[in-house]
Amino acid sequence: NTIGVARFLGTVGLQRYWQAQVYLCLGHAPPPWTPMCRRKTVGRNRVEPAAFVQTSKLVIVAGKGGVGKTTVAAALGRMAADLGCRVLIIDVDGARGIATAFDHDDLGYADLQLSPADPDTGRAEIIGRRLTPDDALLEYLADHGMKRLAGRLVSTGALDVIATATPGIKDILILGKVKQIVAAGDYDLVVLDTPASGHAITFLRSARGLVDAVRTGPIRRQAEGVLELLTDPRRCQVLLVTLAEETPVNEVIETAFLLEDRVGVALGPVVVNSVIDAVPDTVNPDRWALPADQCAALADSLTFERARSLSQRVQIERLATALPLPQLVLPLLTGGRVDHGALLSLAAMLSDALRLLPEPS
Repeated sequence: NTIGVARFLGTVGLQRYWQAQVYLCLGHAPPPWTPMCRRKTVGRNRVEPAAFVQTSKLVIVAGKGGVGKTTVAAALGRMAADLGCRVLIIDVDGARGIATAFDHDDLGYADLQLSPADPDTGRAEIIGRRLTPDDALLEYLADHGMKRLAGRLVSTGALDVIATATPGIKDILILGKVKQIVAAGDYDLVVLDTPASGHAITFLRSARGLVDAVRTGPIRRQAEGVLELLTDPRRCQVLLVTLAEETPVNEVIETAFLLEDRVGVALGPVVVNSVIDAVPDTVNPDRWALPADQCAALADSLTFERARSLSQRVQIERLATALPLPQLVLPLLTGGRVDHGALLSLAAMLSDALRLLPEPS
């Protein structure tokens, strides 16, 4: 039976996930669940973007590779800075997407000003940096009077040996640094761009794993502090990003349950990225001033886009049924590389999408 299969599959979150899939496959709506961080938003008031960015000090952006997670992280930072919040965007993935979105070459461990403050418009400063375990360890040991030991650990590869013997130690070095940054209070908002979904779950679970495995000492204290930050909805929330396609939707549903049940983080809205706008039903040759054969090709293209748009709507509805989190729908941007001009447009669209959400009761 469904319950027995779900129990066999593991955690409570996975039970709910697979139960929902069975109900949907049978053509029935799944039973209504209201777990800890997935309360439906009700009420007549609308969410104000300024209030949203002040909900927590740390926003962790997570999602499957290729869904636009890094671009959404950059847009969130841009939107918050436009509202007067001093923002730090942290990259742990090693990609150049954050820097590229602000027309810079790349990030390093040191702070890089991605966008200056503008008193005339009220825009605040945006800082970017990349965190790596080696750099975090070097800084930690140097701050505790062990700079020489730190250099030797990194240069000899001992850190990799320690990481192999103690799973999660590299992740906790990064998350410990994030915790320190948030606690310092130098930024109104810290945006953390995580690795892709599978790695993000392991990354965020590292603190709980070390708390369970290590009984005492500085590693346990660091892990406890990180876990306290991650599970405090007043200080931390996760923003999941997906595409309106079958595989990304499946993955974001499972990721949401796993993060809630195994990490205990608060889940914010789900960002559904790259959604196609309304497609015209017909081609008007007079409007386009095109030859007949080109109009026919354009008509075929529009037919394809309408089918794709319909498929996206089906997936958006399926996501809403299986995972009743608020959705922030962002349109498909034309062109390839996201530069700062495109980022400004996307930040405005994100702000508009937030205003469409009803305020939580």
